[in-house]
Amino acid sequence: MTATLRREPGAATAASRSRGLVLPGVVALLSAGVFALVRPHLVDDTFITLSYARNLAFHAHWGLIPAETSNTATSPLNVLLLAALTVVLRNAVLAAGALFVLGQVALALALRRAGDRAGLPAWFAPGAVALLTVNPLLLSSIGLEAELGAAGLAWLLVCAADRRPVAFGVLTGLLTLVRPDLVVIALVLFALRARFWVKAWQSVLAAAAVALPWFAFSWVVLGSAVPDTVIIKTLQKSWGPWDFGNGPGLYAEVFPLATVAAFLPAALALLAFAVCLVDAARRGPLWTRVRPFTPLVPAGIAHYLAYSRLHVPPYHWYYGPSLVAATLFLAAVAAATVRVPARVAAATAVAGVLVVSVGAYAAGGLPRRFAPLMSNHAATADYERIGPELGRLVGGGTVRSGGEIGVLAYSCGCAIVDLFDDRGAVGPAIAERKAHLGALGRALVDANFRFFDFGDRPIVTDFALVRGDPPAGALAHWTLTSPWAGIQQLYLVRGNGSGA
Repeated sequence: MTATLRREPGAATAASRSRGLVLPGVVALLSAGVFALVRPHLVDDTFITLSYARNLAFHAHWGLIPAETSNTATSPLNVLLLAALTVVLRNAVLAAGALFVLGQVALALALRRAGDRAGLPAWFAPGAVALLTVNPLLLSSIGLEAELGAAGLAWLLVCAADRRPVAFGVLTGLLTLVRPDLVVIALVLFALRARFWVKAWQSVLAAAAVALPWFAFSWVVLGSAVPDTVIIKTLQKSWGPWDFGNGPGLYAEVFPLATVAAFLPAALALLAFAVCLVDAARRGPLWTRVRPFTPLVPAGIAHYLAYSRLHVPPYHWYYGPSLVAATLFLAAVAAATVRVPARVAAATAVAGVLVVSVGAYAAGGLPRRFAPLMSNHAATADYERIGPELGRLVGGGTVRSGGEIGVLAYSCGCAIVDLFDDRGAVGPAIAERKAHLGALGRALVDANFRFFDFGDRPIVTDFALVRGDPPAGALAHWTLTSPWAGIQQLYLVRGNGSGA
């Protein structure tokens, strides 16, 4: 006689919940370790965001420095979330680590749900998270809004597949607050749903309800609906013939291994997309399983083309959304492959990407002084050392930056200014940009800056940081070194640094 063991429903539910916590728990633990590893080389623009968050948390002030209101935080949602965490943790850098961990967990949970719905194996979600986490470009973007964008994109994919129009609209609004350009990806995912027009009005209204209040506040109170960086970045000419469209070629010259590892998933995703289209024509099983993820590729392409059209400089984090979309699709195809030879090839490709990416990071030595991909003129640690020295030298005076302001503004405890926080200098920049635009472009700029105070005058500084040859009467001198810009000298001088 065989005894039959019966499990109580409560015990089964508890066991299921425990298993469900394994993925987010492991992702959270490993992500905390990743942040600790990359903390020494958080890029300069990260500290612009952290300065905004700290000022908002401790002074209820929207600006890069406490003395000036500015509107150059490209991701208002990132600043708001970081500020909320900073209020609790009392440290903006620690808040950035916490937000990165939370974003990674949200990403993993969304991918697990999307994978389960598509019938993909359980390793899809952790595999996709691993591919994104070790990508050199995304590792170099931690602290910026790349992680929020990835998590939001994954949940947007879930809502599109689940036919939840209101949730889709809410997430679209949130993604627009993460970065306005992410609306391009949201629109493509929206348009490529089956019968996308059904209850489309609900998505539109939900997105507007979430995003418009902030943009209205920013437009009227801060002087521009879209941040001033839309003007600042398009005016930067120091990149020579390089812009977003051909920018990967420039990074390949300076960081060849890291660039290959960063963009390899995109190349493999395009190849996999072509294979899936062939499979769709044959009505094969691969297309059926991977179909919910196929809009990611055209969405990533659309985002890349839209940025290329703007001719902005190739800051590495601008490529993040396209790479996230491509990597998620690549992981889905690898997980959806059923035939043994194809499965071996897919597993080999994914493993190869992971090995190359980890190798590219470790090749710089551990711990690294510089991010795998970056365009800064000095290591973060060097700017963190210079900042307090600069603060002591200038005291209560105002100093004009020498081209990079993030880490110095965060660490010097002084009033350091440039276009990122000097609204008086933004006015002439707007006029300069309008001179190169057509009628429609000028109209859009005028609308965006309808409430901008053009009466503000540029800040007159007491000191300036200048790079180059030794100026007469320099008050201090520091050597800057980076793989991007080589060895440069940074000097502190009196006045505005123009030599006048």
